[in-house]
Amino acid sequence: MTAFRSITQALGRSATAVGRPAAVFLKDAGHGLLEVCHNSLALVGLGVVALSLFFASRDDLRHTLEQRTLDWLQTRQEARIDADDTAAGLAVALAERDAISRATAADPGALDRQQAAVASWLSRRYRVAPEPLSRLVQEAWVVGQRAKLEPTLILAVMAIESRFNPFAQSPVGAQGLMQVMTRVHDDKYEAFGGNHAAFDPVTNLRVGVQILRDYIRQTGSIEQGLKYYVGAANLPDDGGYAGKVLAEQAHLRAVASGRAVSIHAPLIPPQPLAVPVEATPAPDSNAPAEGQAAADALPMAQHVALR
Repeated sequence: MTAFRSITQALGRSATAVGRPAAVFLKDAGHGLLEVCHNSLALVGLGVVALSLFFASRDDLRHTLEQRTLDWLQTRQEARIDADDTAAGLAVALAERDAISRATAADPGALDRQQAAVASWLSRRYRVAPEPLSRLVQEAWVVGQRAKLEPTLILAVMAIESRFNPFAQSPVGAQGLMQVMTRVHDDKYEAFGGNHAAFDPVTNLRVGVQILRDYIRQTGSIEQGLKYYVGAANLPDDGGYAGKVLAEQAHLRAVASGRAVSIHAPLIPPQPLAVPVEATPAPDSNAPAEGQAAADALPMAQHVALR
């Protein structure tokens, strides 16, 4: 028994003698690893700070990096969405939160009494939703005041020209709400980004108002201005176009004043209105007026037929 105890103690002393250096080694190795990690993190931090300062001084590189990162994230997001063929996945894939910014619409309740009456009447007469009609009525009032044209005249032109169809097109190329000849007046669309803006309702209204105002000032009267607008400047009459526009304007004036007008009221031309308009100085006889040039380019039989 004594001999066994002696052997056990000897083994214990041997294990202790062996374990102490091992523990010291492990402890030193742990401290070394910790130091290395600490130094590595410090180096990484310094690198991040250096890169941040570098990109802060280079806007072009920062923008490029941000754009590439965004593209990468967007690509991954699109890939994930494309892989989801559920109804929820389709809804997410088709969603576009800023789509409302493209809508031509306004709250009818935000209009004043006159505008609301006109918008409601036109909506029922031409079977157009009241929200887009409200936006166009608002625009006609604002632009009409700026151009010194009655908003009811602007709205009447749209009614006769396109029945408030923003995508209407005539056989000769008149386009949009006010049936502007885009290829003739393409210069006026440059301020709106190009000819495709002809199918933006508000843009088409603004361009059409500019053209109508120019013709009225050139000719000195609303009737003659409308004759130029429809492309009948060289013809003895406009085929009744001005009469229709003025008849519709008379209805809109009555509606705006609070009178009851049937939505089925016929377009009976009113008595001739002597509305004096200050004419612009006559252009150089050697240079044809804009309306004259447009009329020369558009045969009356083709242009007026759509009205």
